[in-house]
Amino acid sequence: MKKKLISSIMSVAMAASLLAGCGSASGTPESTGSSDGGNTEATESGEAAAEETPNSTFGDANGTHLEMWTFVELHGQHYQDMAEIWNEQNPDRTIEITCTTYPYGDMHTKLLTSLEAGTGAPDICDVEVGQFPNVVAGLDQWLVPLDDYAKDYMPTMVPARMQTYQGEDGHYYGAPYHVGAAAMYYNVAAMSEAMGLSQEDVIAKIDGVKTWSDYETLGKEYLTALGDDSKHFTSVDTGGTDWLWLAMAEYGDDWTGGFDNPANCKLESVSKMLKMQQGWLKDGFAEISPDGHVDCEAGFQNIMDRNIVSFPKALWYMSRFTNYMPEEKGNWYIAKCPVFEDGQKCSVGIGGTGTVVTQQSQNKELAAEFLCWAKMSDEGEQHIWDKLGFDVCNTAMWTKDSIAHDDNNQYNAFFINYPYDVLNDIGMDNIGKISVVKISPTINEYVCTTTLNQVLEDPDYSVDDSLQELQDAVDMEQ
Repeated sequence: MKKKLISSIMSVAMAASLLAGCGSASGTPESTGSSDGGNTEATESGEAAAEETPNSTFGDANGTHLEMWTFVELHGQHYQDMAEIWNEQNPDRTIEITCTTYPYGDMHTKLLTSLEAGTGAPDICDVEVGQFPNVVAGLDQWLVPLDDYAKDYMPTMVPARMQTYQGEDGHYYGAPYHVGAAAMYYNVAAMSEAMGLSQEDVIAKIDGVKTWSDYETLGKEYLTALGDDSKHFTSVDTGGTDWLWLAMAEYGDDWTGGFDNPANCKLESVSKMLKMQQGWLKDGFAEISPDGHVDCEAGFQNIMDRNIVSFPKALWYMSRFTNYMPEEKGNWYIAKCPVFEDGQKCSVGIGGTGTVVTQQSQNKELAAEFLCWAKMSDEGEQHIWDKLGFDVCNTAMWTKDSIAHDDNNQYNAFFINYPYDVLNDIGMDNIGKISVVKISPTINEYVCTTTLNQVLEDPDYSVDDSLQELQDAVDMEQ
């Protein structure tokens, strides 16, 4: 029975590792996972998952001891810094944390096994969003609801991101690192040079893009001026679902059906996006992203070679520029994503890691209070932005100059405009959410291994037929 349980858990973990992201960090030079609503063996900060199992203890040796697991060493460093601040502010409730960094797959399998067994789990644990449906399956029998500990921050937290880490009972079980808001990145320097316009004039044209039709008009103007058939305005992904998540968010769709409804992958929003992309590939407006998506070594080189000059990606992609494309500093502008119809949501939360407190903790209240403070308070959010480069979930911080307009921050200094000005322009209510539930791994694995390759590698392949095949595969699992 025990062997059967562990085998089942490992199978679920392997399936979830392909979740929706097929895309965001899978090909980075230091990573082997992916995350685009899904899973990553590197966080959106670009830090690789550990291949060893380092562990460090920090805080007050005389304080309450907490054990934490993560799969990203940089996350552990965040909690180390926050523990120091916590202990200064709470001398009567100091803490000491032992943080262990496991390889991605090992950590999630170990966590699931310990939750099922009712023993061996840590007090606090990072859970990548693609794996979250597995651990939240036990609801409050396994995890501590964070509602009471997060309540002081909730009025200014982005609802869509908090809801990502809800259980089917409506309670919040995970604390997020970031919004992961999708935005459009444009190479203004390349466009200015090709079009013979000042950067200010190019930016004005970009700001005038409201719909995908506007986006096509601008792209064709650029390509005509460039006069090089080997170059494209954008690339489309065969190994990631960012574009599809964005389309669904614009129409308020969710192919998973959430907790209450069956999955429906035959959505008009998905169909429209794929058919539009097929047209782009046929006329040279777009190319297929090298190695399947822009978030990989080949993708970075493609960007630096100016083979494409625009693409949508979550705001955490900013760290890819600073880490892997530093020579692009000052060339790129961030804007809202186009929509199909005026008035639609123009963004969606992509990727993410929710941190949980387990019911096995002997100090649940202290662990939950510290966790929510470390990830939602002003101090925590400031540190997340400064050190991890994530777009923080507490919207009260979006207008603070210490975050939004600090020129000493590497991300504020890298881009032509301030990223938080874009985030404020998008607005909390225009960031959509695609659910991550039990059926999600099945959908996203099939999309990334079959559907996208069918319709993009062969732009004449019927999108409707491909989505029917996807639906048939999903129905077999429902």
